[in-house]
Amino acid sequence: MKSLIHAEDLGLKSEVFEKWNVHIHFPAGAIPKDGPSAGITIFTALASLFTQRKVMNKMAMTGEITLRGKVLPVGGIKEKILAAKRANVKTIILCEENRQDIEEIDDRYLKGLNFHYVENMSQVAELALLKTKVKNPIQVMK
Repeated sequence: MKSLIHAEDLGLKSEVFEKWNVHIHFPAGAIPKDGPSAGITIFTALASLFTQRKVMNKMAMTGEITLRGKVLPVGGIKEKILAAKRANVKTIILCEENRQDIEEIDDRYLKGLNFHYVENMSQVAELALLKTKVKNPIQVMK
């Protein structure tokens, strides 16, 4: 199964990275965290920026990513599901290896939620990025 995702997979010309610089700043980055749970979310935000494609509404996601595009499991799934439910989220993307965490949660807390279990970033992009472009897209490459 494919695990790497390349610029071409998203419809981007590789030259875009020669013309654009990206700086990501995480305030209070020195404060210890429990883990890199936002990896797939950060990737999705960057992919949306570069492709100008919208991201599915009412969706949550959590998972670490490797440099080769594999999605790894994270902790705190029960708490994250409760937070998503409170935020009226309907669709959640998780690592395949986190499936067992969901199976341990009482069904009444899962009602109305749709789970997608992924193994790589290609699957995340397919689920999260819509074909629709944002209004007034910026020109990444001229």
